[in-house]
Amino acid sequence: MTPRAPLATDTLPSRWPTVAAAVLLLTAVTSVLLTAFAWPSVRSSVHDVPIAVAGPASAIAPIRTALDRRLPGGFEITEAADTAAAEQLVRDRQVYGAIDLSSGTPQVIVASAASTAVAQTLQTIATGLGQTDRSGTAVAVHDLAALPADDPRGAGLAAGALPLVMGGLLAAVLLTRLVHGAVRRITGALAFAVTGGLAVTAILQFWFGSLSGYYPANAGVVALTIAATSLTVLGLESLLGLLGIGIGAVAMMLIGNPLSGTATAPEMLPGWSGALGQLLPPGAGGRLLRSTAFFDGRGGASAVTVLVAWVALGAVLCLAGGLHASRAAARATAESRMVRTSSADSTSAPSS
Repeated sequence: MTPRAPLATDTLPSRWPTVAAAVLLLTAVTSVLLTAFAWPSVRSSVHDVPIAVAGPASAIAPIRTALDRRLPGGFEITEAADTAAAEQLVRDRQVYGAIDLSSGTPQVIVASAASTAVAQTLQTIATGLGQTDRSGTAVAVHDLAALPADDPRGAGLAAGALPLVMGGLLAAVLLTRLVHGAVRRITGALAFAVTGGLAVTAILQFWFGSLSGYYPANAGVVALTIAATSLTVLGLESLLGLLGIGIGAVAMMLIGNPLSGTATAPEMLPGWSGALGQLLPPGAGGRLLRSTAFFDGRGGASAVTVLVAWVALGAVLCLAGGLHASRAAARATAESRMVRTSSADSTSAPSS
């Protein structure tokens, strides 16, 4: 048997401009990825972080001045009448912590479950207050909402944000390739969101020990986050094809995940980026999961609204894309029938 002779196109090397274009494209993609994931962390700082200061006005004013001197523009201060009022603000997630001057002996109230970065900053401030105190007494630090003992740094919660986004994207890609029909794709996405939410939450809560609270509520939050991502990408794909998947991946992974503030706090991200991140599923999902796991759901209403809006938008886009595809198929079928009918008529017509 004579082997096939190689074609000219099998052995011809690529043109050098093609190689140069590939190198430039890879360099650009790598640069964009680095910028997207590293820029928020590198440029993060304490600015406009909401905290409370409890005590009489005469005692609050010097603390406000000291904080502005130590971290200019770092905190947005809410005044509280006493310790109970300050603690309630922390529990409701209106502030990240408080400096309590109302009981005579200063204390700092933190909530490490809301943000370990902010809690560490407040603990550093407590150390500074103790050094400036004339009595030399160390300022007590009270953690009102502590992270679980199995994961005191909140590493599992921070690391879990990216897999949730990737899971939603992967679900969308697989469903577009394996499942046909808008309703069936929506059903598949919602079913995966439920099973994925149960599985991921079980790992985080019962294996890693990164979550507290009511397991079904936490699983519901994870499921809602996955559904918001997968349905949105599915909807974009149904209207725009592969371009829609690309747009969804950029929005969720390159913008939503780095700007979610899950590892630090949205207020610590540069400029407006933290606020933008809370309007996307990764940021809203991270905030809501902290609320259900450590604060009995307090402070999560806005995040629920964001996630439900994305789920609804994704479902509408899927149905719209399916309707458009059905109408296009119907038009193609009608045109094909017309062509066949016209061909049959011309064939059966008597020749002159």
